[in-house]
Amino acid sequence: MEFSDSVKLARTDTGLEYFDVKSPLCQAKIFLQGAQITEFIPTGKSDLMWVSADEDYQEGKSVRGGIPICWPWFGVHENADWPAHGFARKVVWRAEQVTETSDAVRISLSLPMMQVDKQYWPHESKLEVEFILGEQLEVRLTNTNLGKSPFSLTQALHTYFPTSDIKNTTVDGLQGAKYIEFGEGPFDQSDKVGFARETDMVYTQAAPVQSIHTPEGVIEVGRENSTSCVLWNPWIEKSKRLSNFQNEEYLGMLCLEAANVLEDTVTVEPGQSHTLSTTVRWR
Repeated sequence: MEFSDSVKLARTDTGLEYFDVKSPLCQAKIFLQGAQITEFIPTGKSDLMWVSADEDYQEGKSVRGGIPICWPWFGVHENADWPAHGFARKVVWRAEQVTETSDAVRISLSLPMMQVDKQYWPHESKLEVEFILGEQLEVRLTNTNLGKSPFSLTQALHTYFPTSDIKNTTVDGLQGAKYIEFGEGPFDQSDKVGFARETDMVYTQAAPVQSIHTPEGVIEVGRENSTSCVLWNPWIEKSKRLSNFQNEEYLGMLCLEAANVLEDTVTVEPGQSHTLSTTVRWR
């Protein structure tokens, strides 16, 4: 099935459907399960998304890489039996619109609320995501309150980025922010961040743009309607416990996630919307 000159619907050997984008400006793959982008290659440049070599693309299981959508909560819920990072990344989303212009392919999907377990999310709402695929990638996650009472949520666009050497990779632009790590803090971030151990920093009061300096070049990561973000690398021991993750793959990836967490939790009033967005590009 083709949606435009550059977009067709394809399927993995395991049966998962995805949008296969091959436009003059970029290549991309966006899975209907989880509305998860796993590839974004600007023309003439390398992939901005990282995916584990052990990923097997199974139904009901989030892909280890790309941009999983953590919604409507980030991390472990206070109810320990509920799924970590919410449920949106494991549900099959509905394709809403595909358009193509000279400067971008736009693909919109929505989360079918009929599939949502009311014990997890009893609110009347709409959740949509739009991917704007051009020389850079923009992802826009929009919550709309269709009910009569406000609701609150935490969320993240859990972006996995590639690097050829995590030990020679740094993140700039977090100076001045505060972070909590392993339940301790808040601490002040005063310098660039390097990697020499397991890293799981949840930042607040963060500037809207960060840059990841890798041996391959600089990746610029921007956020809108977000003053929080998460920086993660599992390092040696945790890598051995992760599913769909090779023991040494921590050396070639990191996550820098646009988020609404902690003091940046979102409350959406009746009839209102909130859009969390992230933009990534090679600089």
